[in-house]
Amino acid sequence: MMTFRHLGQLGFLLDFGGTKVGIDLFLSPMKGRLVQSQAKAADLLDVAFFIGTHDHADHIDRPFWRELARLGCKAKFLVPAYVAADVVRDTGLKRTQVIGFRQGESITIGGIKATAVASAHERIEFDRRGRSKNLGFVLETKGKRIYHSGDCCLYEGLQTALAKFGRFDAAFLPINGRDAWRLTHDFIGCMNEHEAVELAGELNVKVLVPGHYDMFKPNLGNVKECVAFAKAKYPKLKVIVPQAGKEQRI
Repeated sequence: MMTFRHLGQLGFLLDFGGTKVGIDLFLSPMKGRLVQSQAKAADLLDVAFFIGTHDHADHIDRPFWRELARLGCKAKFLVPAYVAADVVRDTGLKRTQVIGFRQGESITIGGIKATAVASAHERIEFDRRGRSKNLGFVLETKGKRIYHSGDCCLYEGLQTALAKFGRFDAAFLPINGRDAWRLTHDFIGCMNEHEAVELAGELNVKVLVPGHYDMFKPNLGNVKECVAFAKAKYPKLKVIVPQAGKEQRI
């Protein structure tokens, strides 16, 4: 059995039968938050590993990670390789805890295999060493396979890359979309609700869990339209609308 708790934005706490993974947890106070923190660092010391998909404050939450370090958290922290040294410097986590990833690289922790997939946050961006700055992750364990895209737009080759893994039990995808106003005001875009449904539907994903639609007023998504579009075009695709802080089952 797999359960998840939505902790706001694109942050999810996944529980694979007792082994917990935190992805893009955004728990620090910030002006303009519409969803307040749903957990404290002290509640999450049993998490096997945390993932920060890219270096934005609502995905790699440095104050939250500093608090975990202060509390003696033993978890591993998976981040894009280009930002790993900065994370160690800024959080006080041990160098051995922070693992930098390139697209295509994998690691197994607590029986869960995590593989990094390049994401396009408006566009695919690389550093000077060819390392993707924005990642999604495929998590695989006995009987379960899920995909968390991080902040991502559709791009040529994404569906093909994901199809190689086999069928997904769940996909956690953003639905906030993008437009000219948001881009010029530094709200960098992602898939919208229709694109997320299209990706999940074409991959024959069992369950779509939409995210990144609830946190900041200028950057919301239409979760009702997400559900309606899935029902109309991919009736076999189940959409679970996450409830902040509530444990839900896949």
